[in-house]
Amino acid sequence: MSLQSLLTEYAESHQHKVNKLIHYICVPSIYFSIVGLLYSVELGSWKGMEIRLVYPILFLVMVYYARLSWGLMVVMALHSGACIWGNYYLEHHVFIPLYSVDAAVFVLAWIGQFYGHHLEGKKPSFLKDLQFLLIGPAWILWPKK
Repeated sequence: MSLQSLLTEYAESHQHKVNKLIHYICVPSIYFSIVGLLYSVELGSWKGMEIRLVYPILFLVMVYYARLSWGLMVVMALHSGACIWGNYYLEHHVFIPLYSVDAAVFVLAWIGQFYGHHLEGKKPSFLKDLQFLLIGPAWILWPKK
């Protein structure tokens, strides 16, 4: 499927004004929290650099986005970098473990998502096709046609 057809299909179940607003808040929050949870998993070190699970996973995610659109991959790579930086900042400035913060954000944002879909009266797109878990952030960040 093309990027535009995926975005159009995703948009079909996101027409309600409040559901859209909830998604504009919760989708980036979920993405941020997943990046943070993956960032929390250290795999070891190499030449003094920490190797974290987030890096190989995001590499694969960027390959997926690049197959849809190089421009989208750049946008999502920049967004992912901002999420890594934000989680790095939280890790060093919050007095509770990073994974606890990200787990709480993840749970609260999903509650918001399901409430939005309750208002919409339609099931979340990812229940039809799991790739919509990656299309949601693209739908938020990629310009609408």
